[in-house]
Amino acid sequence: MVKTWQLTAGAAVAGLALSVAAVTAAGPWDSGQRKAERDKAASWGRTGGADHDGGAAAGPLPQAAPSAPGVLGAVGPGVPRGQAAAAPADALAARLRPLLADPALGTVRTASVVDTATGQVLYESGAREAMTPASTVKIATAAAVLAALGPEHRIRTTVVPGATPGQVVLVGGGDPSLTAKKKSPAGSGGSLVALAADAAQALKAAGTDTVTLAYDDSLYSGPVRHPIGVNPNIAPVTALAADEGRPDDSTSGPVDRADDPAGAAARAFRTLLAERGVKVTGEPVRAKAAAGAQPLAVTQSTPVAGLVERMLTNSDNDIAEALARQTALASGQPASFEGAEKAVTARLAGLGLDTAGSRFADGSGLSRADKVSAGLLTGLLAKAAGPDHPELRPVLTGLPVAGFTGTLRARNAGSSPAAGLVRAKTGTLTGVNSLSGTVVDATGRLLAFAFLTANSPGPEGAEKGLDKLAAAVAGAP
Repeated sequence: MVKTWQLTAGAAVAGLALSVAAVTAAGPWDSGQRKAERDKAASWGRTGGADHDGGAAAGPLPQAAPSAPGVLGAVGPGVPRGQAAAAPADALAARLRPLLADPALGTVRTASVVDTATGQVLYESGAREAMTPASTVKIATAAAVLAALGPEHRIRTTVVPGATPGQVVLVGGGDPSLTAKKKSPAGSGGSLVALAADAAQALKAAGTDTVTLAYDDSLYSGPVRHPIGVNPNIAPVTALAADEGRPDDSTSGPVDRADDPAGAAARAFRTLLAERGVKVTGEPVRAKAAAGAQPLAVTQSTPVAGLVERMLTNSDNDIAEALARQTALASGQPASFEGAEKAVTARLAGLGLDTAGSRFADGSGLSRADKVSAGLLTGLLAKAAGPDHPELRPVLTGLPVAGFTGTLRARNAGSSPAAGLVRAKTGTLTGVNSLSGTVVDATGRLLAFAFLTANSPGPEGAEKGLDKLAAAVAGAP
């Protein structure tokens, strides 16, 4: 016999598939709001379908036509929470305990599940134990930068006059979306092509068609290499880089990077200026721009909300480290690994979260020195879902969708009853596997969950175990 919640889940999956198709067609990011979700939210008006277009002469307006209660009460208007038959916490615990005992998850497993609307803890096991989170730490990075800068902030890359006549300086602001390609494969963002066109126009208007080029990447401080060293999962962390230092058209995933992304970006800019009729003599050199220099041209990044979504969906380490440093700059800290750690910790504490025992040694989760508890992750997700911090909403909208997008495209996919219902950030290091996100359960509640494990014998079994746990939170058998 087909149960009501299964029909609800099936409808949700079908609806999500349609939404994903719309997102794919329109581009997944639109100033930090996924277009399909924005349109769905706009449809949640409080009135029904009555025609109100009668004008003043038509007399009193008709009352709104009655509307059916929403199926998913936790995310749209409909049946008040008190009228919904919530699944008891002990039933959830009965589903999770045997799954959490799976040896494939390793020797240490912690868990937290909370109702985002009420803050009620529905299940926890070692929820305050600080664990190496791997890439689920990006949830913390996302919340911190959104709290620091807001979702609409854009990062600038500029061209300014140099210290000597005929010199221009390309100044990096830390934009991880900056591209040197005519059409960025990653979507909207800062463009060296547009910057070169505007700079060439300004130079020609001033009667200049020959320049020398310098570049300034001094905004960041400290080591440019991540402590893990040279690694295809991350480029040197610099304030000036185009296409994340990638030599190909890839936009995510491991690939060998440029050893000097700032120098590579400057050389690409030199070529773009030449193509637009401005000759650049000599090689680009590193130099610090004069304080207060007025820009000849400016290009701006994707809004922070969009950068957060890209980072979470694709688990983009380069964006993560850039956003951690932007948090540091906004907090008066040095734009370094150490400064970012202090700034992220302070921003999360400022949101009212208990960060005791936590450490944010990097923004990406590549560092095993990172320490986060399952309870902190669900606390962050609940903050992002709550009414008091709408600026944090991209933390939720950027999460990959099981069976459809990003790092969850192939997980809980196909015929899985959790496909389309689970939205979560993955985390994987050798022996470390984690999953944290949200799900709408069978009663319509939006639940936040986090599962952190250590010492797993292999990633494949651990990922399957985590996927079963997420599906169980959704109420799937």
